[in-house]
Amino acid sequence: MEKNKHFITGVFSDHSVLLSAVKKIREKNIKIHEVFTPYPVHHLEDALGYKRSWMPKAAFLFGITGTTCAILMQVLMLGVDWPMIIGGKPFISIPDFVPVSFEMTVLFAAFGMVGTFFFVRDLKPYKVPRVFDRRSTDDKHIVAIDLVANNEKTQDELTSILQESGAEEVNTRNFTDSDNEASFVKYVVDLFSNGVTSSSRSLS
Repeated sequence: MEKNKHFITGVFSDHSVLLSAVKKIREKNIKIHEVFTPYPVHHLEDALGYKRSWMPKAAFLFGITGTTCAILMQVLMLGVDWPMIIGGKPFISIPDFVPVSFEMTVLFAAFGMVGTFFFVRDLKPYKVPRVFDRRSTDDKHIVAIDLVANNEKTQDELTSILQESGAEEVNTRNFTDSDNEASFVKYVVDLFSNGVTSSSRSLS
């Protein structure tokens, strides 16, 4: 059995039950691969033990880069390359640089954060999504547990723990090599031909 291919999933309808279940599961030293929800669930990241994101630091660095580029650009353009006297103001007038500097700060921070997030989460434009349970985009919360990452417990034990934690259903989900390295072109053609219920991406 290979890691990242064989999973057991618990299905929950209520997010409060989900939060409680995640805490109970982690208390039993079970590693949760991921939780998929149809809408944001507050405090779920805390229950999963996620550390504070470093994205604010990245945003600050991108923002300060934008500010520096904006001020440098305006100083070189208006003070060195093409100095002009406007209303008797000095060539390099910092207060007048504020609007452009603010806009470029926001621009660099926004595009930088989006690009960084896509890179870190491996969200390539041509990446084919792995679907654990299609109901996670509708009204169900799905807890996915990698069987290999939790090989100290049997599948029956994991099933029992999920049920005791409040899971309405417990299912298995197996991915093949073709699922993990699926062709994006084939995926798009299949999606347009057969819709979201395509057999090539159906549940196991």
